[in-house]
Amino acid sequence: MVTIFKSLGLWNLVEKGIPTPDSKKKTKKLEESLEEEEADAEMIAVLMKDAKALGIIQNAVSDQIFPRIANADSAKMAWNLLYSEYHGGDQVRSVKLQNLRREFEYMRMREGEQLTTYLTRLNELINQMKTFGEVLSNERLVQKVLISLSRVYDPICLVIENTKSLETIELQEVIAILKSQEQRFDMHNVDIVEKAFGSFSVETKGQNKNGSQTGSAKSQKN
Repeated sequence: MVTIFKSLGLWNLVEKGIPTPDSKKKTKKLEESLEEEEADAEMIAVLMKDAKALGIIQNAVSDQIFPRIANADSAKMAWNLLYSEYHGGDQVRSVKLQNLRREFEYMRMREGEQLTTYLTRLNELINQMKTFGEVLSNERLVQKVLISLSRVYDPICLVIENTKSLETIELQEVIAILKSQEQRFDMHNVDIVEKAFGSFSVETKGQNKNGSQTGSAKSQKN
């Protein structure tokens, strides 16, 4: 969200709020540099930017979270409400991070789950941990992936552990190897299905042939 606001030139407005002349000096300077109509036009432009930033925040949250910021009349107010709830103080952040660490340790790939689906779940959890200041090394992430996959990936994980240095191999390289293995699984499953249907087709033809031969014999006998 910060990146989006910065790219649109709205982050300063979200972070600090709508600028107001908070001192006589600033007010005097504003009066000297701008006429009343120009000042009004500038304020309208600022309010429009703020409304745009508020709209981005409102569209980004889920329907369950939206009521919590429904009464916010500025982007800064909505942002602060969300920030205080999801970040909170140091103690709240520490508790949330501990829960995320526990979830990370126990996360495993489910039987029958697609590799891409599992990696997406894992990546979402890692990103949540990062927002709370957790730094996970590449080696730690590689280890986590290899020990948390389902049993069908045990052979390829063993090959990676025995042929690669877990201290230097990049996570993306490991994922590329695993995805290649998943494609082999999919090709193998397709071959099995095709053979099964091919066998079924042959048997059906054989039955039809035998049935027609039997029928012909009965006709000749009659």
